[in-house]
Amino acid sequence: MSGGSDGRLTPFDKLLHRGERDPRTRSAGLGIDLLDVVPDWERFVAAFDRASRVAVRLRERIVSPTVPVTAPRWVVDPDFDLRYHLRRVALPGDGSHRELLDLAEQIAMTPLDLTRPLWTVTLVEGLDGGGAAVVTSMSHVVSDGLGMVAMFESLYDTDRAGRTGPMPLVPVPTDLDPNDLAIDGLKALPGLALGVTRDLVGAGLGSLTKPLSTVTGVAAYASSLNRVVDSFSATTPSPLLARRGIGRRMVTHDVDFRRLRAAAHELGGSVNDAYLAAVCAILRRYHEALGLPVDRLPMSIPVSLRTADDPAGGNKWTGMAIPAPVGEPDPAARISQIHAAVASGRAEPAADVLSLLSNVTASLPDAVYAQIAGRVRPADVQASNVPSYPVDTYLAGAKVLATYAMGPLPGIALMMVMVTRAGTAFIGARYDTDSIREDEVFERCVVEGFEEVLAAGGQPAAPVPVKTRPSPRAQRLGGERARTPAPTRKAGTTARLGPAAKATRAAAPEVSGARSPGAARAAVTATSMPSKRARSTKAASAPEAATPTPTPTPRGASRRAATKRGGDSRTGGENP
Repeated sequence: MSGGSDGRLTPFDKLLHRGERDPRTRSAGLGIDLLDVVPDWERFVAAFDRASRVAVRLRERIVSPTVPVTAPRWVVDPDFDLRYHLRRVALPGDGSHRELLDLAEQIAMTPLDLTRPLWTVTLVEGLDGGGAAVVTSMSHVVSDGLGMVAMFESLYDTDRAGRTGPMPLVPVPTDLDPNDLAIDGLKALPGLALGVTRDLVGAGLGSLTKPLSTVTGVAAYASSLNRVVDSFSATTPSPLLARRGIGRRMVTHDVDFRRLRAAAHELGGSVNDAYLAAVCAILRRYHEALGLPVDRLPMSIPVSLRTADDPAGGNKWTGMAIPAPVGEPDPAARISQIHAAVASGRAEPAADVLSLLSNVTASLPDAVYAQIAGRVRPADVQASNVPSYPVDTYLAGAKVLATYAMGPLPGIALMMVMVTRAGTAFIGARYDTDSIREDEVFERCVVEGFEEVLAAGGQPAAPVPVKTRPSPRAQRLGGERARTPAPTRKAGTTARLGPAAKATRAAAPEVSGARSPGAARAAVTATSMPSKRARSTKAASAPEAATPTPTPTPRGASRRAATKRGGDSRTGGENP
């Protein structure tokens, strides 16, 4: 679990917890499991009851001292009520995948009760084609992605029959009052100060014995720290993704993991390199479709620091910023640049910069911290890669067909998360609707971006079922979203207009790789119609191209066809 042996939150976890009060910095993420059948409710409840007794963090809440003289604590909630955390609803409309994602977004945007354990689970019925969905909302304070995978091993089974045996014992609850925690913190202050003094004196005496090595090491670390900190602001942000709001939207995509792994090998990179190259392709296509191509934009990547000895739960990761080569049209060259940038970031002695900064800022008053945080320019995009279970799994007798993770958006425009599970890579994209305002164009780019990398790696085009329709808001507005003027590009930030961008001005972009007639009917088309906003800018001078309206495929059948298993997802981890 995260925190110290007495349940204290680490400074990093404390910063995440502090952000829960603001919808713009809220750390809660979402997991969506698609099940082949609707599980029995009593069995479903029993499965989570068992899991909460094994993964005790699911029964713990955070107690903060009334005076910030000590760290908040995780304690087993004496008022834990499983009925509060488990909900059951049915989709009221057509049960489409789009309707499910819209409901999930409503759940994600609902703040968690900070006086209880920081999670909820909603069983969703009424899906088109049968089956059900499990929507889990959980604060990032509870755990990172890999920690959650470890935590929920106690929830999933490897067959429909499930596990048998006695129920584990209920964890012993803890009564801890915020006032009592503050008093305990005050009592510990003299001893804590003495311990810090001893540590500093010891460090000072040690430096006297080896002054040269100490000075050299400190200088090298300081130099590395400067490079790491500068990397988060070194790349000019995209003017197209400059706006930030509180609106959110989700889309998903499925990729055969074996195809992605084979393409990565053919192109000379890891699975993670190929995944990031596909994300870059998505962004290049989206920018070109709207007439504002860019060479690079800032992308952040979470890097796992978790070891085999770390307990389930908690946060064991740091952040890395790279100049994402979105303007590079060649997937092989793009992978090479990504691989070099990631390797360089990993080699920095100060790579774990988030832990260092959180130690410095965690104890600052909220007002002071808010001013400091407001000066930090977040990346445009964050991309995460989470390896999950390599075999088929079941929940309360229902088979898990797909798992999508939707991460938080702490000031960024787009969060991409790839979860590999039983031979399939499930892509979840969640974005700020003030940054990405052309929903249908962006979703086409998601499909085309991955197919571009797969085709370059020698993988033939595959049918891609259409999952979503235009959003209800877009339908109400006659097929077009409400828009605000695009941000004005500052002087000196003119983007390179490369061959691909010039081609975009003359005609609609083409799909990389050939498609069969059958695939063409089921796949998302490559033609992109420029928006009114893009047509009103000088950069968007291309004539309009008619865009065929995709016909939604019945999701029940297509989902079953798209989620056949095979292969091992363990090589697709966050560490390339």
